[in-house]
Amino acid sequence: LEDLTSLGVIFLHHETNRGYGSAIKTGLAKARFSFVAITDGDGTYPNDRLPEMFKCVAEADLDMVVGARVGKNVRIPFVRRPAKWFLGKLANYLTRTRIPDLNSGLRIMRKEVVERFLGILPDGFSLTSTITLAMLTNGYRVRFVPIEYYSRRGQSKIRPIQDTLNFLQLLLRTTLYFDPLRVFLPLSLLFVTASIVWGGVTFFCLGRLADLSTLLLFLTGVQIAITGLLADLIDKKAST
Repeated sequence: LEDLTSLGVIFLHHETNRGYGSAIKTGLAKARFSFVAITDGDGTYPNDRLPEMFKCVAEADLDMVVGARVGKNVRIPFVRRPAKWFLGKLANYLTRTRIPDLNSGLRIMRKEVVERFLGILPDGFSLTSTITLAMLTNGYRVRFVPIEYYSRRGQSKIRPIQDTLNFLQLLLRTTLYFDPLRVFLPLSLLFVTASIVWGGVTFFCLGRLADLSTLLLFLTGVQIAITGLLADLIDKKAST
């Protein structure tokens, strides 16, 4: 550590464990340059790729470059793969973008852009996912470059079930924050379609229309659509 300090490296410490995201935000506040790089300290990421990633940011004038864990040596635990696949597909739909790696911990980001989203960045592991969603849904320039991902040193702190539910909540909350119609309109269409199908089934198969349940399904769909339009109007007004 003394050798690194002599090279100008500054070490920051929290008195108590405040979380992964909190540590990154503390480092971001102390950073003196236009771009910040983050990585993990468990040996899983190829940190020697950082100079190449920074060159990519500078030459293409990007806001963020993410190291996507899609190489041949990637080792994702089997138990985490179904949830990772589902969340990835959902994130692709919500952002209208193909995201090869939603929460990679190796990335270079434009500091001023990240600071615009400090108010919604969590203190836990979901910070990387949040900043990915926030940038993509707001039209910032993001590029994913393939990297390897190696076996970690030490014990993982990931909790498969709880963290999967947290990521699902994060996806929906962030999308509702920036693009609410992407969530509300499909739900509205689902209920309106269900009302038409249920009404048709009861009328033609049972001989009479189940008018109360059909009307309830239809009105629920309409209410969801109106709520989505109001949320979108509030979002657009807040961003102007």
